[in-house]
Amino acid sequence: MTGTSKQIALIGAGPMGLAAAKLMAQHDIAFQGFELHSDVGGLWDIDGPRSTMYDSAHLISSKRMTEFTDFPMREDVAEYPSHNALKQYFHDFAKHFDLYEKYHFGAEVLTCEPLGRSGEGWRVTWRDGAGEHSATFAGVMIANGTLSAPNMPAFKGAFTGELIHASHYRAPTQFTDKRVLVIGAGNSGCDIAVDAIHHGKSTDLSMRRGYYFVPKYVFGKPADTMGGAIKLPMWLKRPIDQTILKWFVGNPQKYGFPKPDYKLYESHPVVNSLVLYHAGHGDLKIRPDVDHMDGKTVHFTDGTSGEYDMILAATGYRLDYPFIEKQHLNWQGDAPHLFLNAMHPGRDDLFVLGMVEASGLGWQGRHEQAEMVVRYIKALRAGTQSAKGLQSEKAKGFQRATGGMNYLNLARMAYYVDKATYRKAVTGWIRKLGGAKP
Repeated sequence: MTGTSKQIALIGAGPMGLAAAKLMAQHDIAFQGFELHSDVGGLWDIDGPRSTMYDSAHLISSKRMTEFTDFPMREDVAEYPSHNALKQYFHDFAKHFDLYEKYHFGAEVLTCEPLGRSGEGWRVTWRDGAGEHSATFAGVMIANGTLSAPNMPAFKGAFTGELIHASHYRAPTQFTDKRVLVIGAGNSGCDIAVDAIHHGKSTDLSMRRGYYFVPKYVFGKPADTMGGAIKLPMWLKRPIDQTILKWFVGNPQKYGFPKPDYKLYESHPVVNSLVLYHAGHGDLKIRPDVDHMDGKTVHFTDGTSGEYDMILAATGYRLDYPFIEKQHLNWQGDAPHLFLNAMHPGRDDLFVLGMVEASGLGWQGRHEQAEMVVRYIKALRAGTQSAKGLQSEKAKGFQRATGGMNYLNLARMAYYVDKATYRKAVTGWIRKLGGAKP
């Protein structure tokens, strides 16, 4: 296999990779896809070599607020689909848009090296069953996901029981007859804690900070579909939404959950009602942050302690692009600093797709990111004024589209954006580059 002067190397066949592949095919941009697994789906294929999926995993957003607009999920798919349903969705998507033939499966990209300045090409090296190969490409588009490299903290002391990261959790039978401590109360941590309640001897949940909890259903409908047609400014939206949460969720502090020390939307909320239910029924004990470990005893920061057979650290993931040096991605702090989380400020041949997170963004919001990038490549090759305008704008540096939100200073929030601000910016560029408003 050899690259051509105008061919793009696309890395990844998960949701973002497939969206980019579809768009490049539609806009006649030559590309070659690379996927480590033997099939499409990325994270959502539990059999994938880098998947961190688990048996009970479902979407935390509803299907209509998550799906690609031009490829709706089937009516018989549940409102909050399982990973199995989503795996099938991406298979159907790839077949519908004839994307399978665009990918080289079972191919692990090893290195991406620029041959010079922007526009002079990239040398991409990969390994498959036949050995190691390399080829020259006009550009590189990275879409290998954000949730595969575990962020495992270092704990003081030593634990002599079983200690795993959530990335190695697959089935609730792993908890059978064990005293379980789940560390970390994000969406995965709360899901997994509920699994442990039904299979372990006991379950505790250690939380460093408080969270805002959002129910999946309000008045029998998915909560994320209940927003009105009028877009409210954040100074008004926040108190209204907090009042609604008090109505439907109540006060989690009465179950032992710590009070959030930040405002609503400054961190990702937890979409889970069952964890509150079980805490209220005494099935789940809420613990503060871990201080240190000694054998099977875990000591917490409030001076209390507990005995455990198994600790599961649901402590999130870190961005990982192992096939390209950080300096090439303008990496600063916990994430690459890219224009609208996708475009390198000084290169027109290197893009990162999917490195964006926002409450309610869905795959369509990410599809728009891919469309902006693809339309930019096409317009740049045509030499249009709109492409030159975007080129000039992104050269000014990092633009994240937070909408003035003060997000928590955490690694997982380093690429978080405000949905409305982000989509307005991205769709604005799509229109300027010749696309219709989505």
